Amino acid sequence: MRDERITKFPFGGDYNPEQWDPETWPEDMKLLREAGVDTVTINVFSWALIQKDDDVYDFSILDSIVRTVTDAGMNICMATATAAVPAWMSRKHPDIRRVEWNGMRHTFGGRENACPNSPTMRKYSPLMARKLAERYASLPNIIAWHVSNEYSGRCYCENCTKAFREWLRDKYGTIEKLNHEWNANFWGHTFYDWDDIVAPNILSEEFGDYWNARTCFQGISLDYARFQSDSLLRNYRDEYDEIKKVIPDALVTTNLMGAYKEINYQKWAPYLDIAAHDNYPWDGESESSVGFTLDLIRGLKGGRSWWLMEQTPSVSNWFVNCSVKRPGVMRLLSYQAVAHGADSVMFFQMKRSVGACEKYHGAVIDHVGHGETRVYREVQTVGKELERLGDQLMETVTPAKYAILFDWDNWWAVEYSAGPSAYLKYADEVKKYYEAMHRLHISVDIISYDSDISGYDTVFAPLMYMIKPGMADKLEKYVQNGGHFVTTAFSGYVNENDRVTVGGYPGELKKLMGIWVEEIDALPQDKENHFRLFDKDYPARIVCDVIHTQGAVALADYKEDFYAGSPVITCNSFGRGRAYYIGTSSSIEFYMDLMLKELGMEGIEFAESGTVPCAYRQDYDSVKYVESTVRENDSARFFFYLNHSEEVKRVIAPSKGIDILTDREYSGGDEIELAGYGVVILRTSKA
Repeated sequence: MRDERITKFPFGGDYNPEQWDPETWPEDMKLLREAGVDTVTINVFSWALIQKDDDVYDFSILDSIVRTVTDAGMNICMATATAAVPAWMSRKHPDIRRVEWNGMRHTFGGRENACPNSPTMRKYSPLMARKLAERYASLPNIIAWHVSNEYSGRCYCENCTKAFREWLRDKYGTIEKLNHEWNANFWGHTFYDWDDIVAPNILSEEFGDYWNARTCFQGISLDYARFQSDSLLRNYRDEYDEIKKVIPDALVTTNLMGAYKEINYQKWAPYLDIAAHDNYPWDGESESSVGFTLDLIRGLKGGRSWWLMEQTPSVSNWFVNCSVKRPGVMRLLSYQAVAHGADSVMFFQMKRSVGACEKYHGAVIDHVGHGETRVYREVQTVGKELERLGDQLMETVTPAKYAILFDWDNWWAVEYSAGPSAYLKYADEVKKYYEAMHRLHISVDIISYDSDISGYDTVFAPLMYMIKPGMADKLEKYVQNGGHFVTTAFSGYVNENDRVTVGGYPGELKKLMGIWVEEIDALPQDKENHFRLFDKDYPARIVCDVIHTQGAVALADYKEDFYAGSPVITCNSFGRGRAYYIGTSSSIEFYMDLMLKELGMEGIEFAESGTVPCAYRQDYDSVKYVESTVRENDSARFFFYLNHSEEVKRVIAPSKGIDILTDREYSGGDEIELAGYGVVILRTSKA
């Protein structure tokens, strides 16, 4: 969804002039315009300035900010101000205060600090959104609406408990059905009435610590995770709906946080007119890990482009060690987002504040107050480049023949599971398959379990622990029609409510996979089993499924322990396709070899030349830290080559094209030199 007023990538980000004297605003506008900034996000944390009491509103400061930005010729991304509750509201309406996992009720403070099921929150946040929409509906330079900010956290208060009971009633219908699905006879947990159900936290079913909580009852904890994600979505939709009532064609979104465990963004996707993401890699995070997050966001809207809503121009101030981005890295990471589908480059923040916890977070305008800084000049460079690129890349898509299925319900369920291993982490296992494709320069879509998979050559579903209704039939049809399906250890064990599918693992996938898993062994972190395939030895780590074939062919066997000689990798021919079961967690080298030597997967460089192996396959080490992706439209392909190292790297142009950042022309087979942290975007014709 694209506003006709958006003729280039929006460039800018969060601007909080209410934290400064109005006399400084004109100079801010001058500096931002000279840096190429054309869009600012305003009003993110201004609820307290606008609403002073239940029925007292004052828009005068926001009106002044809007006039200042508009007079400077900039576009606005208008936030709804509801990301932090005003102090008077917390004092006057204590139902809005969250209760933590340990049962502690908040006082006033922090941000994203409202109970999502608070009657006060559900009354006043949509009212604020509506008042803003009515006030600024006719303003032509508002190109998007930004609801709240970085939704996060859970609440365990009495309002949430009551709402949870209603959520469960809607889902299960009867208390008897709930008892059956949760296997509530275990430990005498039979519920006699809906009011017997309490929120699962450290006071009831859960233990450990919040970020790595274990649970005595997976069913209730899993459903509470779903419920809290749905509750925050309802908060978002409360505001979304009010904006749409006033401005039906408004572009409405909120800023997501990638692979954020607490919120199932796939359920939010239908209500995001465009997906938006805040990209804050930690120091030392690999380019493939960042790429995974970016492609996860791209997959939310079926591969459509998305907005980079926030990144830091220089330093993130919440890490233990807050290193600045080295010269060239901000530009590199900006184009990495674009390479993975972003149609904007935005920052937090435009100007550093003088107090509180983000005063040392990076900004376009530093405390020194002028443009004679390294960071400002680098931002200015990117601004000029984006101005030059115009709309060439806008709404182009990434073609992919391969997909990874990613599912928040499985994420929660795997890591709530009491066994087989606390070291078995859902997102980590998925990322291993992604990293192999990333190293091989293979374009991949990250999609939900509900997505159409019929158009993909190969579909991966690591740790498909939970089989939702209709999923087994969907996969069987896909493979029957010629697709390749790959899943792993600890897959097919339970239904959507974490109730074991009896009759042997992998449950509903047994027919498709042609195997029976007798048991699953967990290995200590310092121990490995091994298997041999492709004339190489590979490690078997974390878990080892003990497998019996029932129609499948064993491609590799375990080499050690009592299950030595039993299958670890199997392949089952099913109709015109094949289904692979990887009964363990292995090395990135194994996954790369599996993809190349068994599955015959091809990287983007073959799409153009289709002849000899590319340099990546011939000498991987020579292009280590080089990332390549592709975006395309009906007439052109855009090959992105990004060097994530300080050393000069060289790649081969797949065909005749022009670097749209420098206008340098290349012929097919020409060497492209990438400077340290360098970027080349090669436009080639599809004709």
